[in-house]
Amino acid sequence: MPATELDQIVNLCKRRGFVYPSAEIYGGFRSSYDYGPLGSLMLRNVKDAWVRSMVQQRDDVVLIDASVLSPPQVWEASGHLANFTDPLVDCTKCKQRFREDHLTDPNVCPNCAATRSFTEARAFNLMFKTQAGPVEGAGADVYLRPETAQGMFLNFANVLQTSRKKPPFGIAQVGKSFRNEITPGNFIFRTREFEQMEMEFFVPPADGPKWYEYWCDERLNWYINLGIPADLLRMRAHDADELSHYSTGTSDIEFKFPWGWGELEGVAQRTDYDLKQHAQHSGQKLDYFDQATNERYVPFVIEPAAGATRTMAAFLLAAYDEDEVGGEARTILRLHPRLAPYKVAVLPLSKKDTLSPLARQVFQTLSERYMVDYDDTQSIGRRYRRQDEVGTPLCVTVDFDSLEDDAVTIRDRDTTEQVRVPISALLGEISARLGF
Repeated sequence: MPATELDQIVNLCKRRGFVYPSAEIYGGFRSSYDYGPLGSLMLRNVKDAWVRSMVQQRDDVVLIDASVLSPPQVWEASGHLANFTDPLVDCTKCKQRFREDHLTDPNVCPNCAATRSFTEARAFNLMFKTQAGPVEGAGADVYLRPETAQGMFLNFANVLQTSRKKPPFGIAQVGKSFRNEITPGNFIFRTREFEQMEMEFFVPPADGPKWYEYWCDERLNWYINLGIPADLLRMRAHDADELSHYSTGTSDIEFKFPWGWGELEGVAQRTDYDLKQHAQHSGQKLDYFDQATNERYVPFVIEPAAGATRTMAAFLLAAYDEDEVGGEARTILRLHPRLAPYKVAVLPLSKKDTLSPLARQVFQTLSERYMVDYDDTQSIGRRYRRQDEVGTPLCVTVDFDSLEDDAVTIRDRDTTEQVRVPISALLGEISARLGF
């Protein structure tokens, strides 16, 4: 069963080294988190799985990595300086701040229960601004990007020329974004610094609706194929008053978090808004000439935009399970092998020098292809439980018989089944079980 309480995952993440509160020794920094040894591996696996699906397995999408810092002209053209705002209200009693559109009752403060204590709502821009230049106060204003999308629009002409792609084609990017959220919370679901996985898919204008439907289906299936049960996911179309200033239609892929439905990814029909805006403000052409039809047009854009960090939280919650093995309770993360921090754990039955050289040899062989853990501390049962709890799909036990028969025991995380395998066939067996 998936986790029913957020604390189940929060506690596991801290205990096993997935996620730590940032600057914890100084009391922490609200809504900021550091990814530990296992969390950094899993987050990288989430991003790699996205790139594999969106870029590696396709011939119509390329990958870029654009700058985090941008001048004001970019955000003026995109509409973010004028439109990227949330309605902010303050409680005059307890002095807490809230997003007006997130209040259950706009007349009651959720912190102190005061009634009709809120100030008038005012627009609060979510972008972080800083200065570029060696002298404080004399540099140019620059902004940390609130989304990765604009870097792909700015490089549309460069990618078109250097990649020799033509519509329909996509530009993908994975990277950090920054939003000065009024009310961050729910662990790594809503933070001011986060990672996005976005793709801008450029299509002939008439083909926009067709590709919008295609990407809604494609992206929903990505989560299901990586292990999230379909009944924990839904596709929700935005109402007209929810749409961003650039969108003629958006649908969110939502996950059923312990606190309710929350967005994992939005698929938006951005039309030709961004390319036209940047062409107008920069004075540069951002269009495409189709030699086959002798037609010049500005492509429409379909944008699947996912949050890597909140997606990792959803995968953890969906994979969490508790069961019994041999009458003993265990906690287990049934993570898809592609997402698991470690694919294999090598466990010598004893720390004695007689087993260590062979176990290290097995580790070296497997680590050429996979991320592998090596654990020789405590009883073998406790080590199995540790690996189950962090989602390691397979354990390889090196025992004293291995010195005689050149074989090891593979244990499956989900079934706990154990099979003896010759060391010479170990890599092939693990590859077959993991699926890659």
